[in-house]
Amino acid sequence: MTVAEILLNLLGTPPAHPEPLAIPATGESRLLIDGDLVMGAEGRQLEHVNPADGSVVGTVADATMPDAERAVVAARRAFDQGDWAADLNFRRHCLSQLQDGLRAEGPAFRAALVEEIGCPRRMTYADQYDYAVEKLGFFTELIANMEWERHLPDELQPETRVERTVRKVPLGVVSAITPWNLPVELILAKVGGALAAGCTMVVKPSPLSPWAGTILGRVIAEYTDIPPGVINILVSSDIEVAKYLTRATEIDAVAFTGSTATGRAVMAAAADGLKRVSLELGGKSASIILDDIDVARMLPIIAGMACFNAGQSCIMPSRILVPRSRYHEAIEAARFGVESVPVGDPRSLDTFMGPLISESQRRKVEEHLSRGLAAGGEIAAGGSRIEGSNGYFFAPTLVVDLPEASPLLHEEVFGPVIALIPYDNEDHAVRIANNTEFGLAGYVWSNSTERAQSLARRLRTGMLGVNGGMFTGADMPFGGRRSSGMGREWGLEGLEEFLDVQTLATRIPE
Repeated sequence: MTVAEILLNLLGTPPAHPEPLAIPATGESRLLIDGDLVMGAEGRQLEHVNPADGSVVGTVADATMPDAERAVVAARRAFDQGDWAADLNFRRHCLSQLQDGLRAEGPAFRAALVEEIGCPRRMTYADQYDYAVEKLGFFTELIANMEWERHLPDELQPETRVERTVRKVPLGVVSAITPWNLPVELILAKVGGALAAGCTMVVKPSPLSPWAGTILGRVIAEYTDIPPGVINILVSSDIEVAKYLTRATEIDAVAFTGSTATGRAVMAAAADGLKRVSLELGGKSASIILDDIDVARMLPIIAGMACFNAGQSCIMPSRILVPRSRYHEAIEAARFGVESVPVGDPRSLDTFMGPLISESQRRKVEEHLSRGLAAGGEIAAGGSRIEGSNGYFFAPTLVVDLPEASPLLHEEVFGPVIALIPYDNEDHAVRIANNTEFGLAGYVWSNSTERAQSLARRLRTGMLGVNGGMFTGADMPFGGRRSSGMGREWGLEGLEEFLDVQTLATRIPE
């Protein structure tokens, strides 16, 4: 099997007879506010562009401040006056309906994702859609089985006793702000946890991937019994709307996924109200190849996989560390890997990597490369735009011989740019891997499981993948340390992000 074939199989497995891709996509223009699908108070609209060819694929309502204020008021009312927070069985019922609706609307989402973010069609059968929808069921089952109340031993006093209970209660109204790179998965991570916990929500998807949010809003309205106001979905290009959703006094918690710089701003804005904040931010993950690995066989696949989603994924290993004694061999193997990545039309099932999300993002990748190479190093593969279309394609790129201080070893590029780095021994590899402000993910490869796990545990990251093991299961908490964020999504911890603790003491006369 060729490297290209292996990469395609790792990306996702379509059914034997996949349904036709409904291009042009039929998106959804309306916002979901207080149970209604609406075009917004001021009638503003924004265009969104297919990054594979530069064409306008649709328009959606562009929410303004009156829409945001209405949504927040609706969420507050639904939490304070409705039964959502108290009725566990009803929440399970609605979450099951939502999952069934998402399954039914798979073709609509699949076409929308391919057109609005340029993700390869094959990805929609895995991380970009199907896996995310199936993960949602984890929360439905979790809330049926978890311990919502814990009873402590009674405290005995003269002629009385005190019953003591610790309860888990929903935080309240949650503002969720999500990015464009894996839009459905990142929305559902927050929606699943917050709704399961009993919270109400205002969700603001990225204006670069609006259909991922607006189609979800239509599914909620048409397939579920979720009461008005429990979840509101606003697409907006107005930065004031985003700021309001972090500052509004009616909001109790903010869940944000995006860049580290923006995450710091979100945290500062939420601080005045002492809101609970969860942040899933950037990464500069390292993949360490130990000296017992067959470099020629494994490194092309490891390097190729780092171009997943055109490198627009915070967990991808943009730094690959190899033994110095194998460095020149590794350069050739990694070059072969990145040059084997099938790049092209995202509508094709034979495409592994599509375009970057926008011309702005492509320029940022070029600027990172230019600034990084100014201090030394060279491009071993790629390094330029792929011409021949109006889309925002950039070649899978391998950079070598970088000095230790190079920005390419420390900054998140968010594009298909991989740095190959030699190390002298395992201690040196750990120092290089940890020499970053980020702490999201780390990867280790060895023929010895014990050796690989031992080294992996020394990495200062929130998640670790050893010998190809992945940490993105529904029951596995996802998140990072240091400048990669705080809090977790998915897993039990992803539900507890939206819960508070209430202690109840009741005096019982004897």
